[in-house]
Amino acid sequence: MTRERLIYMPLGGAGEIGMNAYVYGYGAPGAERLILVDLGVAFPDMESTPGVDLIMPDMNWLIERADRLEAIFVTHAHEDHIGGIAHFYRALGAPIHARAFTANIARGKMVEHGHPPEAIVTVSAWPETVAAGPFTVGFLPISHSIPESAALVIDTPVGRLIHTGDFKLDPTPLVGEAFDPELWVDVARDGVKALICDSTNVFSPHPGRSEASLGPAIETLVERAEGMVVATTFASNVARVKTLAEAGQRAGRSIVLLGRAMRRMIEASAETGVLNNFPQVVSAEEARDLPRDSVMLLVTGSQGERRAASAQLARGKYQGLELKEGDLFLFSSKTIPGNERGVIRIMNALSEKGVDVVDDDTGQYHVSGHANRPDLERIHDIVNPEILIPMHGEHRHLREHVKLAGSRGMQGVLAVNGTMVDLTDVKAKVVDYVETGRSYLDGSVLIGAMDGVVRDRIRMALNGHVTATIILDEEDEPLGDPWCEIMGLPDSGKSNAPLVEVLEADIGQFLSRANEKTLASDATLTESLRRTVRQSAQNEIGRKPEVTVVISRMR
Repeated sequence: MTRERLIYMPLGGAGEIGMNAYVYGYGAPGAERLILVDLGVAFPDMESTPGVDLIMPDMNWLIERADRLEAIFVTHAHEDHIGGIAHFYRALGAPIHARAFTANIARGKMVEHGHPPEAIVTVSAWPETVAAGPFTVGFLPISHSIPESAALVIDTPVGRLIHTGDFKLDPTPLVGEAFDPELWVDVARDGVKALICDSTNVFSPHPGRSEASLGPAIETLVERAEGMVVATTFASNVARVKTLAEAGQRAGRSIVLLGRAMRRMIEASAETGVLNNFPQVVSAEEARDLPRDSVMLLVTGSQGERRAASAQLARGKYQGLELKEGDLFLFSSKTIPGNERGVIRIMNALSEKGVDVVDDDTGQYHVSGHANRPDLERIHDIVNPEILIPMHGEHRHLREHVKLAGSRGMQGVLAVNGTMVDLTDVKAKVVDYVETGRSYLDGSVLIGAMDGVVRDRIRMALNGHVTATIILDEEDEPLGDPWCEIMGLPDSGKSNAPLVEVLEADIGQFLSRANEKTLASDATLTESLRRTVRQSAQNEIGRKPEVTVVISRMR
């Protein structure tokens, strides 16, 4: 009889920050029944993914085994954990379980993509559980920077697992549940086989600070401001948005919410009962008629997003509102690595307007939603697992977390995306590696990282593009002159002649020398013309462009 096993395998989120997707399975090798924890996205940049709308984990391994997928569980409503749900719903087809606030956000995404909202199942917090094949799963409340975050208690035939999701140990989060150490002690009392744990802030040596600690500094800043005040933060950080709004209200200012995501998060929080007594807001239209020193805008775009409210205010007007000299703009957020250029661009544009920009360099106006190293050590002590598997972090974070586990007498397992770990026995072991990568949402189409679309787009961005067109008659002889069109290239080069004319002349010379065999073969002629154009451009402008050859034959 084949021995059954318990496996864990990340498809995204382990070795990177974003695109979280974690598979658990139990059963005979190759026939395990599966569950998926989270299905998130990451956001593109113009350098590595030009034109792409979203980046998602490569889910092909799981899609090929969708008949074995029992359910999907979503820990919280951040995009890097929930953003891919609607995009992969048809391919995976499993019921999706989440707590009320997360379910509210997920249903909105499903409706936008034409999927049934009832595919999202609302689950109450622990001790309520959901049966999913060989697994029993419960949502264990934990504090984070978004309401109703939860770790997952995953009971299996060979022991209990705890998947932390994103978390911090905050006794006063203002919105959502506080960290309850007694509840966690109780859940871990009978033993935990493995703790699959957030690693984001493993290098931060000081204990994390509470969300409630920010209020006084923000209130002082807003109270002293003389012109209009604008503040941006993560739209999902409902507690921070409320803190900012209350600071503005106490300073006698009318509050305006700008940005679809921010309004949506506040609405979802109110609809699900996690947010009460949010200050009254006014519309942008109403704010235009108020004195500038009595208005506070809370806006999206803390990460430099070009289409968000922050960027549009930096460029000019947004919904009729405009920033002027003497106004104050607060970034109550941390810039995610990779977003620095976009944020700095906005800060400089605001500065050029005479706006005073305040960021969180001093640590007064933002606290992280992730557990720092001392908090990770505390959760290790509470759970006391046999095995610790770091997740949610770059490779350096995971490796450091494994070292931390070892220093504290725990078995640590480094499992990056695609690593299948067998957790059945006391000692975990890596049993397989699966090819993983990325998929891209490009407009309305999902494309694979190996499809070449993004690669070709990068090449065109780096090198420019030439379209070379020729016409051949019935005898395979050139008919008329060739012509070229260029994009992303200078009009002229070393010779000071128009680049198009230089390229056309060199193509003409090649055609005049080409033999009958070359002229008769589209493939040979295309490659020869491509090389001719690239070499001609290299001589003229020092660059080899991408080339498209169009051959028309009069037959």
